[in-house]
Amino acid sequence: MAYGAFAGGVGTAKRKTESLPDWHSRLTTLKNVAYTKRSDAFELRHDARNLRNETRIQSYWDTYHNNDKLSDRVAELDRWRETMRILLKRVNTEIGDLKEEKACTERDLDALITPLTVVTDSISMRDCRLGSELTYDEGDTELKNELCIVENNQRLLRDQNQGAWEQLNRLQEVKFKLELDLTDKDEAQDIDQHQLDVDKHCANVTFKTEPTRVPKNSCTYANWLEYCEELVQLSEKTMADSAAVRESLFATREKARNILKAQQDRTSHTLRKRIFETQRARNELEYQQGKMKEEMQKCAAEIETLEQASNDKMEALKVVETRLENRAQRSGMELCIDESYHGLCDEVQKLRDTIKVLREKINAAKTMYNNLHELAKKVDQDLENKEHSLMTDIRSLDLRARLNTGEFGGKSTQTDRNIHLSRLEDEIPKS
Repeated sequence: MAYGAFAGGVGTAKRKTESLPDWHSRLTTLKNVAYTKRSDAFELRHDARNLRNETRIQSYWDTYHNNDKLSDRVAELDRWRETMRILLKRVNTEIGDLKEEKACTERDLDALITPLTVVTDSISMRDCRLGSELTYDEGDTELKNELCIVENNQRLLRDQNQGAWEQLNRLQEVKFKLELDLTDKDEAQDIDQHQLDVDKHCANVTFKTEPTRVPKNSCTYANWLEYCEELVQLSEKTMADSAAVRESLFATREKARNILKAQQDRTSHTLRKRIFETQRARNELEYQQGKMKEEMQKCAAEIETLEQASNDKMEALKVVETRLENRAQRSGMELCIDESYHGLCDEVQKLRDTIKVLREKINAAKTMYNNLHELAKKVDQDLENKEHSLMTDIRSLDLRARLNTGEFGGKSTQTDRNIHLSRLEDEIPKS
């Protein structure tokens, strides 16, 4: 049947035939192409497997390292949050302490109204004296000193209260910054902690628009760290300033109380001390006055000596210049620049330098003499003032008397005052 079919086909159409070598060549070509394609497919599968492994490993370690960085960031935020919490607690404590000290100072300031009223009433009463009794005696001195002390204490306490109020405002500002920073850090820690739990199985995991963009109003890590450190430093400095203000408030109150209670003893001691200091200053000025007059005489003599020395050098300069000018009259080859010429020129220069130095020294000596003269005039005037002040202080000390009565007169004895100042009233048993 095959032969018949072939015979029939030949009769109907002419078929394309190929030789046996062509048939073998085509078979070899197909085999080689198939081998090449299989090799390419194998290489492709091998590269694809390597790529899958490498990308899987890379993604795993990238995620691991980023999780590690997020964990470190959360831990760092937690440390800073704890630091800020401690600072906020200390700031709140400092605010409470400063408010308490300020309230105590305000109470002391209100309590000064009573001694101020008493002193002004006493001065007004003493001003009602008539005739020869209206004198500026020791009572007036003590009352006016006490009035000045009360007014000065009021001014000091008001200034301290103003400073405490300003410091409270600064503490409140620092507190606000700490609270705001703590809120931001809590929110940031919650966000970063949540990111540690985010994986491909979580909800809302989608592609985002420009996820790698730099957020608006963002800052660098160095700026963030610098801000945290500056906030800590600001808090520490503000609390240190607040502690200094509290100490100043306490010291001012105690100083005001002690000064007001010890005014009479302090006035007597101050007058005696002032008399001694005035006498010592007067004796010192008298000694300096004698020494300055002696020094002025020496300075005047030295000025005359320097003037004489300058005149001598001027005469010598005239001689040398005359020699040079006369030697310039030589004629012919004798008009040469010899060693004598150089020596005379050197002598002229040295004499001019010497005269200049002497004139400068004379001017300095005259300036010193004038300064000594002006200072001597000031010393004389100061001596007259001190003599008058010494006489006034001695008369004031002779005329003044003590006044220990009154509500603010203090303790009656020095022992009682020492016990009160050392705050030992509760430790000493009652008699």
